[in-house]
Amino acid sequence: MKTFRSLFRTATLALSAAGLLASQAMAMPVIAPDQASPIVLAASDCYAIGQQVAEQNGGTLAKASQSTRGGQPVCVIVVLVPGKDGQRPRRSEIVVPQN
Repeated sequence: MKTFRSLFRTATLALSAAGLLASQAMAMPVIAPDQASPIVLAASDCYAIGQQVAEQNGGTLAKASQSTRGGQPVCVIVVLVPGKDGQRPRRSEIVVPQN
């Protein structure tokens, strides 16, 4: 009786370990992507470019987004420039090459 229990316990542990290893092997991606998503990188670059443009124009960065114009990647920057004599801020849209 003890040998049956010990064989059963050993077989159960072996099957559990095999199942765990098989599930881990199936969970691994077959093909790993070679590069990160370029949209995220471009968005951070456009944001940094937008901050520089806003600082040069004496305004506040409202929006920075990536676009393609003429087949070239560009950053579309929206800057709010303060108005004169207490007037509303002016919205200025500036297109800058991403490079």
